[in-house]
Amino acid sequence: MITVAETGTKSSPAVAPGDLSLDARMALTLAEMDGRCRIAVLAVDINSAHIATEAPAVGAAPPALPVPCPSPYSTPIAALLHRARIRIETDGWCRDALYDDSGAICPEHAIRLEAASRQQGYDASVLLLESIRRHWQAETIPSWNAQQTSVAPVLLAFDRAAELAHNRSI
Repeated sequence: MITVAETGTKSSPAVAPGDLSLDARMALTLAEMDGRCRIAVLAVDINSAHIATEAPAVGAAPPALPVPCPSPYSTPIAALLHRARIRIETDGWCRDALYDDSGAICPEHAIRLEAASRQQGYDASVLLLESIRRHWQAETIPSWNAQQTSVAPVLLAFDRAAELAHNRSI
């Protein structure tokens, strides 16, 4: 392994630091850091030259995808709300539309994607809105969602709605 100490480079200022302007001192520091970075890159290249960079075999199995955690709820609407929450965590949260170009989704769309039927989606949306109204001032889920500045209250609302559904056994 090559270390910076083995390269024999030392930097010593030719003039006292107080004699130089701020710009001159910054230029010297930049030049010294550039030299150190070049040496570090060279050391990485040399130290990693022995590592094989072969591609996986054509018939090799693809890497395993992470297994989603099982729902802690046994009731269908609570489980749906839990899955919708996980989908928002996975796909990302969208504030002002059903979904955006990056694949992020809003709470309503997450529920629709996870629901097995329209009625199930409707029931989950009603419970989510009830949960939101208990803790925040809101007329609709989309209007409340548009007011949020981060995903944290959205996930909290899903957790509370899932608990509400679980407690009601729906």
